[in-house]
Amino acid sequence: MVSVDDVLKTLSTVIDPDLKKDIVSMGMIKDLEINSNDLKFTLELTTPACPFNDQIEEDVRKAVSTLGVSKLDLKVTAKVMEGRALNMDEMMPTVKNIIGVASGKGGVGKTTVSVNLALALAQAGAKVGLLDADIYGPSVPLMLGMGKSVMEVENNKLQPAESNGLKVVSFGFFAEQDHQAAIYRGPIISGIVKQFLVDTNWSDLDYLIVDLPPGTGDIPLTLAQTIPITGILVVTTPQDVASNVAVKAFGMFQKLNVPIIGIIENMSYFKCPDCKKDHHIFGKGGAKKISEKYGIPFLGEIPLNPGIMEGSDTGRPVLVTDPKSAHASAFTNVAKNVAARCSILAAQLNEEMKAEVATQK
Repeated sequence: MVSVDDVLKTLSTVIDPDLKKDIVSMGMIKDLEINSNDLKFTLELTTPACPFNDQIEEDVRKAVSTLGVSKLDLKVTAKVMEGRALNMDEMMPTVKNIIGVASGKGGVGKTTVSVNLALALAQAGAKVGLLDADIYGPSVPLMLGMGKSVMEVENNKLQPAESNGLKVVSFGFFAEQDHQAAIYRGPIISGIVKQFLVDTNWSDLDYLIVDLPPGTGDIPLTLAQTIPITGILVVTTPQDVASNVAVKAFGMFQKLNVPIIGIIENMSYFKCPDCKKDHHIFGKGGAKKISEKYGIPFLGEIPLNPGIMEGSDTGRPVLVTDPKSAHASAFTNVAKNVAARCSILAAQLNEEMKAEVATQK
């Protein structure tokens, strides 16, 4: 007869590859029941988008097979970890992770990455919001094909528009679409972003992706200083000029004590449909060089593909129109790496908070 202690001892040999801890001490085993020699429990993973979810499940089944149980009833679910100090944030207490997507310079495809990253996380099963914080050039509505979507106000809270499973807020829903330049001073811009953050009914979200304008100006500062955030992603291209500027973006957020989630390289290469070879049109390895030199996690590369660009221009993102394609898979893989990094940062935050509580006793 297998006991509960036997099961937990065996399962404690299964290690989460990202968190480097066993799944029992992480609290990932739920509702364990033993009836005669039948075993039933739930494996609760840290995010539905983890790149190692299948591996962890396989390791669990292998471990249980050594116990000699007659039947295993295994349910696999996921509960995203809180990557922010929610107890310190009275304004957005229902958003588990806030991820800023930044770039040192314009033209690197940051918004395209933000949109498809949000869609990939939502397709994995997470609850996702997307905040277009580029007040001067809001383009998220165009990329999602949302047209003249309207955000209602209920109980003094903005109600996000919705598209493809995402909750979306953008200044583009308010600005006149007449191609005139938006002219606002810094304090006004900061006020708009703060309102979008804290005066919006985001409801329960696993991830809020914030598409920031390029550079290191008022809006990134407002995000970093208004609320606790999980961390920052920086998007760059392989060119040295882009990667050199990306380092400055990292430097700003490090000075503000904002965690760095990692770096993503967009437009990495073009796969020729005729010769089947990869052509590095904008150079090669800029993001990896930054990763190695500064110890910043490299989260993946996105190819240069006409389908991605056309989808952005026509409001038909590749994750929606062609989710099985190779270029959609590139975004999916990056999203998994981002989710994994958020779980790692959440685990580190949890340990820091436990240590702080222990010190105060």
